[in-house]
Amino acid sequence: MKQPASEAQQGGPDAAATPEPPATTHASAKSTQEKGGGRALGLRLDVRNLSLLGVLAALIIVGGITKPDQFLDVNNLQLVLTQASVIGVVTVGMTFVIISGGIDLSVGAIVALASVWATTLATQEYGFAGILFTAVIVGLACGLVNGVLIAYGGMVPFIATLAMLASARGLALQITDGKTQIVTVDSVLDLGVRDSYILGIPPLVLVFAAVTVIGWLILNRTTFGRRTVAVGGNAEAARLAGIDVRRQRLYLYLLSGLCCGIAAFLLIILAGSGQNTNGNLYELDAIAAAIIGGTLLSGGRGTIVGSVLGVLVFTTITNIFALNNLQSDVQQIAKGAIIVAAVLVQRRTVRNGES
Repeated sequence: MKQPASEAQQGGPDAAATPEPPATTHASAKSTQEKGGGRALGLRLDVRNLSLLGVLAALIIVGGITKPDQFLDVNNLQLVLTQASVIGVVTVGMTFVIISGGIDLSVGAIVALASVWATTLATQEYGFAGILFTAVIVGLACGLVNGVLIAYGGMVPFIATLAMLASARGLALQITDGKTQIVTVDSVLDLGVRDSYILGIPPLVLVFAAVTVIGWLILNRTTFGRRTVAVGGNAEAARLAGIDVRRQRLYLYLLSGLCCGIAAFLLIILAGSGQNTNGNLYELDAIAAAIIGGTLLSGGRGTIVGSVLGVLVFTTITNIFALNNLQSDVQQIAKGAIIVAAVLVQRRTVRNGES
């Protein structure tokens, strides 16, 4: 006897007796899981940021106990924030790159090249605008080269940015011939003196705060930020979703170069000169600050707030060590230990999230 059409299509009476759940049920379950995972991720990031605030508070207490008259002095606190501003701006750009699954080892060399190019005698003839414009353009140009090599040249970010590190350092040395280039433009130097402070806040700190806020808004409130996270999480899935992955990576390295150019200008104000040794080990400090701030080296996750807190932690440690006359090698050991601890915590967090 021939089966009815409805039963044949459903695999017979047994299959019809256990109908497949509607697609909407699967969709709602998946949506619930994603929301739960998002809340768990947000909670972990909040806990990490609160932990960093606790570490920063502990460091302030240590500094206040060991050198109360010097560490808690307003001038010293202003100095800490000013020093954090330069590497902090670089770290904001680095955070975007690492979230996308990339790396930029050339940031310190780009800062050096931008600072010496912007302080040549020919550039200083154009005054404040000439120095600022040159620093930003050099940073963008270096970021463009990195981006093109990585996004369209197919080069591994580690190799491409390592090549830029060597090239930029060499060019900076060639421009300066190993000499310090003194800035003579008063409008630039005036930004570093106390008379230019606004409500007791140095202009460099205000620039750092502005870059941080803009970076946070871009990452958390724009399509560009969502695309950055998507590319870092799964580049192939992002491509299938319609994101131009190569163009996004190009933009990210341009953003990193822009941050390096701004940082170079801030360093010029702070030091009053341009040197080929500027930005030494900035790449390691920026990567370390981003890591302890919760940015995954594998990409797909990170926060601007966490990175900024990481910068403040490292800068405060350096300041406390300097006030207590501890050698720089001890500082590097302490930083290394913090980085290792942060990576171990990061791995444990990711493992718990996957389980």
